[in-house]
Amino acid sequence: MNEMNVRYSDFSVEQLREEVRKLKEKAQKAEQLGNLSEVAINERKMQVAMAYMLNPEDFQPNERYELANDPGHLFKINYINGVFAWGHRVNLLDEVYEAEEAVPISLLGDQIKNSR
Repeated sequence: MNEMNVRYSDFSVEQLREEVRKLKEKAQKAEQLGNLSEVAINERKMQVAMAYMLNPEDFQPNERYELANDPGHLFKINYINGVFAWGHRVNLLDEVYEAEEAVPISLLGDQIKNSR
């Protein structure tokens, strides 16, 4: 299969698991070789592949979630598009960052219940 035409949306869960395993191996090899950009690329692909194993309907707009790769921030979802959540980072002082960004839903952790 031509790697440029890979569409994770066409994969079965088993194929996704296998892809994640292969990407993890590639990332580990790249790390051993000190190739950090290759590590980052494979980790990003892994996050996207893992997002396709989740149900986007489990994530709700206007709710805040922990961010797996950034414990200092939460992520407030504006909307879901496919397996990506579009929204804003929120810091520990409850300040919402201006820039909207998209993160794979696989990076979202537990939903944070508002204490207010």
